[in-house]
Amino acid sequence: MLGIILTFASGALLVAFLYIGAIYNNFIKKRNYVKEAFSTMDVYLKKRWDLIPNLVETTKGYVQYEQGLFEKITQLRNQNYSSFTKEEKLEVNREITSALSRLIAVAENYPDLKASQNFSQLMSELSKAEEDIANARKYYNGTTREYNTCIELFPNNIFAGIFNFKQEELFEIAENEKENIKVSF
Repeated sequence: MLGIILTFASGALLVAFLYIGAIYNNFIKKRNYVKEAFSTMDVYLKKRWDLIPNLVETTKGYVQYEQGLFEKITQLRNQNYSSFTKEEKLEVNREITSALSRLIAVAENYPDLKASQNFSQLMSELSKAEEDIANARKYYNGTTREYNTCIELFPNNIFAGIFNFKQEELFEIAENEKENIKVSF
């Protein structure tokens, strides 16, 4: 009788261990997808980051009345991107997206600027970078959503707490970016 109980207990312990191992491995897999998705998006964010000084310098020559906007973009851009944490990268890129949107809206009022070949090329590169960022953001947010859902579901949430798996932040657009840009002189 004792042998049967020990066999049953050993079997139950093995099943529990395998179940917990499968949950843990699933957390690891999903967290790695989130890291990979962020790394992909980070490449495009860095590409845009590197385009900004050229865009600002090209635009500065034409647009005389937007010194505050240039200063804001330059201030954001002068920070050391590689030293940012993931959260800081997300936040500074939200701010840059907002500032670039205002810059583009202002540039629309300068026909000579829009006709400039250098400006057109930079805008084309920026547009491509923005498209790449949007696609990478979709992938990042999708993998992050799956990861966050996985660690919130019962009984995974118990093991997520035990193994210290935390939710990841989605890369969302700030509320002020959802509004139309108003340009006035």
